[in-house]
Amino acid sequence: MRKLLYRTYRGLTALVRWGERALTAAGLLVLGAAVLTAVLGVDTTQSTAYRLFAFLLVLLVLALIGARARRGRFAVERVLPLVASTGETFEYRLRVKNLGPATARAPWVRDELDDPRPSFEDFRAAMRFPSYRGWQRLLARRRAGRVKALPCADLAPGAVVELRVRAEALRRGRMHFTGVTIGCEEPLGLARGLASLPLAANLTVLPRRYALPVVDLPGGRRYQKGGVSLASSVGDSEEFVGLRDYRPGDPLQKVHWKSFARTGKPVVRETQDEYFERHALVLDTCVLAQAAEAFEEAVAVAASFACTIDTQECLLDLMFVGDEAYTFTAGRGQLSTANLLEVLAGITPCADKPFALLARALRERAGALSGCILIFAHWDSERADLVDALRARGSALRVYCVSAAPLPASPPWLIRLVPGQVQTGLASA
Repeated sequence: MRKLLYRTYRGLTALVRWGERALTAAGLLVLGAAVLTAVLGVDTTQSTAYRLFAFLLVLLVLALIGARARRGRFAVERVLPLVASTGETFEYRLRVKNLGPATARAPWVRDELDDPRPSFEDFRAAMRFPSYRGWQRLLARRRAGRVKALPCADLAPGAVVELRVRAEALRRGRMHFTGVTIGCEEPLGLARGLASLPLAANLTVLPRRYALPVVDLPGGRRYQKGGVSLASSVGDSEEFVGLRDYRPGDPLQKVHWKSFARTGKPVVRETQDEYFERHALVLDTCVLAQAAEAFEEAVAVAASFACTIDTQECLLDLMFVGDEAYTFTAGRGQLSTANLLEVLAGITPCADKPFALLARALRERAGALSGCILIFAHWDSERADLVDALRARGSALRVYCVSAAPLPASPPWLIRLVPGQVQTGLASA
């Protein structure tokens, strides 16, 4: 039964998709009138509506036959922006060239995105009680974006037109473009002859960001093994302070040979250990699929902090769990904020990974951290124990938990953010 419903819903979606592309607004009106007259004219002895149905049906059939002869040949070039942001509208360009021998009449151009229809396994996992409304909600969750179709003027043979396309990114990650559909109207103006051109491309969609007040990060400067240049060197590194005369016992590696040659007496470089601020931005990815909305908001909060923190003055470690525990560092010759946002765009929940994996990685780095910003999408004793252990070591913390439900016995330092009201919660925190 479930498989039958899946095939029915999938077929209906494909039929609606075809109708939106193959029929014009007038054609959809004629189709609607044909369906209505078919219902009213079922009993031919009581109504003459069946005659109108037959006329409309023949009209549609002729229009579809004529549309097949109107399919043109085109070349398309797409110019996408580097990135887009979730929930925001962006523009890009399409260049369309008519390669056919005839003028393309009122070409209709639509850029195609990846098919949002799920596999049967995903359908079965996501819907306990299958319904068409639930199917529509599932499609909406899987849809990466919306792209507006564009009509344009008649296109002569060999002519090129550049279109500015408006699109909206609906969820972070990758927006995958599969091709372009171009339809030319037949003489009746009811149907379009469709030409489908494969043109694959990917666009990175960054997470949603919220406006944050001035972020006063907790903690002070800590000794950093490897110093400022840890990204470009291997081994210990120290900050250069100046030159001084050689003292017995100084290692030869510290002799400044240029000064030695100029002055005729040994001179060594004087260095000191490197101290500066380093903060961790910790995102809890070990959450269940049921917390998908809270997790998306948690990613948006992490992206907001990544954009707001000035990484010219400190290091920022983004920590999370994927296949393993990952750490990406931004600032002072490391990655940029844009790189962190691209990493956050691809993060997914890892319900099969234990939270202890993230906790262990954070404890190992705690000694070098000035402070931590912890962002959870779930709160339990295991997470509370981690925070207590970090507080006991003297780490300065900011702890956020995105949750629609009230948190039982939550400590006063835990900031709860409600999905849908995150901006208000961050502003008042």
